[in-house]
Amino acid sequence: MDIIRLKNIKKQYKNGTTALYDLNLNIEKGSFVFIIGGSGSGKSTLMKLLYREEKPTSGQIMVGGLNVAKLRNSKVYKLRRKLGIVFQDYRLLPKLTVYENVAFAMEVIGATKAETRVKVLKSLEIVGLKNKIHNYPSQLSGGEQQRVAIARAIVNNPKMLLCDEPTGNLDPEMSLEVMRIIEKINKDWKTTVLVVTHDKEIVNKLQKQVITLKEGRLINNKVKGTYDDENA
Repeated sequence: MDIIRLKNIKKQYKNGTTALYDLNLNIEKGSFVFIIGGSGSGKSTLMKLLYREEKPTSGQIMVGGLNVAKLRNSKVYKLRRKLGIVFQDYRLLPKLTVYENVAFAMEVIGATKAETRVKVLKSLEIVGLKNKIHNYPSQLSGGEQQRVAIARAIVNNPKMLLCDEPTGNLDPEMSLEVMRIIEKINKDWKTTVLVVTHDKEIVNKLQKQVITLKEGRLINNKVKGTYDDENA
């Protein structure tokens, strides 16, 4: 069963730049997919279309049963509740503790304090940071900050986890540690995972589905692939 379906997607920006051309793509529920490609290949644009930061110029995008391209701005929250999003730069709130950063995602949907506490502590346990709940982001390493960001992204048990260059600011050892956590979430929770990355070693080590974009076009979709130098 497909949880994401893109049909004939074109994305052209107002300055005339076309980021994606006639993109067709199906992602099965529970998949773990790497999206790779060089700079300007359309990877980040694809992610922004999936979480509705951008709208396609033409074509259809279905995410978790929602027609994203036709979703009104006032209804975008329905899509976002199905998604957890992890960025390269963590995007933690510096004046909030680790616990408060993760809890913030529960507060915006009106969860009770009791429910929030249970889910926040569970999420932080999964990423191995239950002992850092009172720390502030400035007291954490980059890898720890990214793990807090992952905890925040999964605290609402999303159906999909979208990760845009999640290891971009991390050293190789910490990159692998972070990716193993994301892999475990995919395996244990059956969460569909999409990861945009330039990290060749991670892609080759994890041996997941690999989608390759080049100059806005899909040129490869391998069920179990590696980082192909010739195409990426």
